Amino acid sequence: MLIKQLKTKIHRARLTKVDMAYEGSMGIDKNLIDAAGLEPFEAIHVWNVNTGHRLETYVIEAPAGSGEISLNGAAARGASEGDIVIIAAFCWRDVAEKFAPTVILVDEKNGIKEKIVKA
Repeated sequence: MLIKQLKTKIHRARLTKVDMAYEGSMGIDKNLIDAAGLEPFEAIHVWNVNTGHRLETYVIEAPAGSGEISLNGAAARGASEGDIVIIAAFCWRDVAEKFAPTVILVDEKNGIKEKIVKA
């Protein structure tokens, strides 16, 4: 049997930019993408802690070390610069398969504070 499970989460990142004119997606600092094990164009859930707004979009790379977390396109209408967001990706796995999700905790500039592998 397959179950849907949390693959990775970037916890309480701060939006550095919102751009309604952009075609869509979420820009994420490449260092965070790599640490979280995300892939460019991978589907992600974005949960805005400030507004309660929840949406699904996809990852695009922002420059490594930039701290950029940008919400673009129509999704940007539900957010403001400085909002705190949780970014999550899920995967399907067989219940017999061992898997441990990764959680990335960030500092106030979206730098990696801690990487936790939930066992």
